Amino acid sequence: MVLFADAPESAHAVHTPVESLAVVVERRVADALGGAEPLLRRSDRADFQANGVLPLAKARGTNPAALAAEVAARLVDAGPIVHCVPSGPGFLNIGVGDAALLRNLAARAVDSRLGVPYTADPGVTVVDYSSPNIAKEMHVGHLRSSVIGDALARVLDFTGESVVRRNHLGDWGTGFGMLIELLCEDAEVPDDVAALSAAYQRARVRFDADADFAERARLRVVALQAGDEPTLAVWRRLVEVSQEHFREVYAQLGVLLVDADAVGESHYNPMLPQVCAELEAAGVATESQGALCVFRDDDAGAPLIVRKGDGGYGYAVTDLAAVRQRVGTLGARRLLYLVDARQARHFAQVFDAARRAGWLPQEVTARHLPFGMVLGADGRPFRTRSGETVRLQELLDQATGKATEIVAAKNPGLTGEALRTRARQVGIGALKYADLSNNRIKDYVFDPDRMLSLTGDTATYLQYAHARMRSVLRKAGEAGAVFEGALLEPAERALGLLLDEFGAAVAAVAETCEPHRLCAYLHALATAFSAFWEHCPVLKAEDERVRRNRLLLCALSARTLELGMSLLGIEAPAEL
Repeated sequence: MVLFADAPESAHAVHTPVESLAVVVERRVADALGGAEPLLRRSDRADFQANGVLPLAKARGTNPAALAAEVAARLVDAGPIVHCVPSGPGFLNIGVGDAALLRNLAARAVDSRLGVPYTADPGVTVVDYSSPNIAKEMHVGHLRSSVIGDALARVLDFTGESVVRRNHLGDWGTGFGMLIELLCEDAEVPDDVAALSAAYQRARVRFDADADFAERARLRVVALQAGDEPTLAVWRRLVEVSQEHFREVYAQLGVLLVDADAVGESHYNPMLPQVCAELEAAGVATESQGALCVFRDDDAGAPLIVRKGDGGYGYAVTDLAAVRQRVGTLGARRLLYLVDARQARHFAQVFDAARRAGWLPQEVTARHLPFGMVLGADGRPFRTRSGETVRLQELLDQATGKATEIVAAKNPGLTGEALRTRARQVGIGALKYADLSNNRIKDYVFDPDRMLSLTGDTATYLQYAHARMRSVLRKAGEAGAVFEGALLEPAERALGLLLDEFGAAVAAVAETCEPHRLCAYLHALATAFSAFWEHCPVLKAEDERVRRNRLLLCALSARTLELGMSLLGIEAPAEL
C-alpha cells in the first residue's frame, strides 16, 4: 500500500484550493441576512456563532430575537448547515454536518495548498530584515529581525506575492576609515569576523586617543569614497570575510537569505548626491546650520539630517535612496522593515520625507515592523556576564547543545551526523519558535529549558506531535479515505474543524505581519490532535470506515503541521 502522498508541485498553478467551511457558512449567513455582515466566529457552544443579527435588527428597528429565529429557519437548509439555534438577544449557534466536514477533508487530501488560496491581487513586497554590520559578529539583536523577517517572507511568498528579500548591510561610513587604516598599518586582514570585531575595537581606542591616527582614518574615508583601489581592496576583503560568517549563521538558522539579497549601504552611495538634489528641488529638504535637513511641521523634535555640515552622508539619506529605488525600480507596492522599536521615529521621518518627495505614492504601503528585545533570566536585555552583547552564535550553540542532550536521551542508538542533524532540527526549531510564538512587539526571556520542553507551547511539542502522526501512517501503510456514512466523535470533529482554519491562519499572518498567529494555530492543532489520539483509536479502530477516516485525519494533520512549520522556517522531522 502507498502512504498518503502530497499533491505534486505542478498542481499549484492549476488547482483551486478547497474552500473552507467557515467561508461557506459565512456566505450562507450573509445571504440569510440580506447581505449584512454575519460576524461569524468559532464558538465553544457550537461549531460557529454568528453575531450579525444584532446590528441588523438595530438598523431595521426590529426585535433581534425574533429576527434571529427567522434567519435560523432559513439557514438549516443552507448548504453544510444542519442546525442553527437562536441564543440570547440575537446570536445564532450554527452546526455543520459530519458529511460536509468529511467532504471538506477529502477535498483537502488532494489540495497541495491545504486550503490556502493565492492572494487575489499579488504585487511586489520588499522585506528588509537581518541587516548586520560588516566586520562585526552577528549578535542577539539580529535574531528577531532575521527570524521574523524570514517567516514573513516565506508566508507572503506562499500566498503568491512577489517577495524581494533585502539584507541592508552596514558596509559604509566613517567607521571603516578607522578599521581599514589600522589593517593597512598591520599589513594583514584577519580571515575571521571575530578577529575583525576585535580589530575594530582597537581601531576605536586608537581613534579616540591618537590625533594623528584619527586624521589618517579620516583621510582613509575620503580615499574609500573616492574609489582608491588599495583602500577598496581591503574593504572588499572585510565584506568577504563578514559575509562568510553571515552565510554560516543563516545556514544554521535556516534563514533563506543569500548573497544576492545583500544590498549594503555602499550600493546607494553613488545615488546620494542626486537624492539630496531632488529633495532640495522639491522643497522637502532645506539647509540649516550648514546641514541639509528635512523638517516636519507636526514634529518639534530633531530634523532628519540627509547631509551633514561637513558634506558627509548619514544613514537617513541611504534609507531614502533605498525607498526611491525599491519603489521606482523594483516596482514595490509594499515595503516592510524589520528593525527594532528604537528606530520608530527614524522610519516615520524617512517615510514622510519619501512621500513628500514623490518616491512613496499613496498606493504604496511602507511599514516599520518593530519588535521587542530578547531578555535574560533576570528580565533585563540579554548580556554576557561582563555586560557585552551576546553573540548570536552563542545562542545557537546553547540551543543545539541542550537539544543534543534531549535527543540522545530519547534515542540512545542515534550517534554521529544523524544525532547532530536531529539536534540541530530540534534546537534551532525551538529557538525560532520561542521567538516567533511571542507577539512581535513584546520582549521575551531566552530560556533553553523552557523552549525545548516536550509539553507546552514549544516547537519541540509540535515536532513530536508531527513525528507521532507520521509514525501512525508508516505503521498503517496508507492514509485512509473519507466515508460519509461514518459518524464523527467530538474529538474528530474538533480536529477536522481546526484543519479547516489553516488558510485563515496563514492569511492572518500575511495581513497583520504577526507570525505568532500561525504559531498559536499550530499549537492548537497539535493539542487537538493529542485529544483525538487519546479518545479515538486509529490503528485499532474496529470499524474499517472509522479507521480510514482517522488515518485521513492523521495524514492531514501531519501535512498541515509540516507546511505550517515550514512557513515559519522550522523543520518537522518524520522521526524524533
